[in-house]
Amino acid sequence: MKNFSIIMRSMLTAILAFSASHVLAHGDVTPQAVDTSALPQLGEEWKATNPFTGNELAIKIGDSAYNQNCARCHGLEVISGGITPDLRKLNDENEFFSPEEADEWFLMRIRHGAVIDGRVYMPPFEGILSQEAMWAIKSYIETRGTPE
Repeated sequence: MKNFSIIMRSMLTAILAFSASHVLAHGDVTPQAVDTSALPQLGEEWKATNPFTGNELAIKIGDSAYNQNCARCHGLEVISGGITPDLRKLNDENEFFSPEEADEWFLMRIRHGAVIDGRVYMPPFEGILSQEAMWAIKSYIETRGTPE
């Protein structure tokens, strides 16, 4: 019986260590600041569509901002592992009626997050990320193509 107890304790320790390493694999989940000072400032009123589409500087800033704030859930290079929405679908003309509709959905989701049955699936980023940072992230997503 003593050997069984030792084996069970060893297995439990291994499982906890394995689980802890996966929790830490996501890294720091605290939202990271995004420096958008080099981008045109958009003001207090929220834009309905992405004013930075195709803007190379916004894409570069969005790439960094996405990898710091979004990739841990939505995947590196915007390639989802299947648990969270594949954001490349924002670029798919079969998913949305228009680019404007995709922008509207993106802005609503990033600003307000997603809570389903009282569970937070995505935190709201309004008040954490600026409008400029959000649109820079969307500009980066626009460069990633569509899922196959």
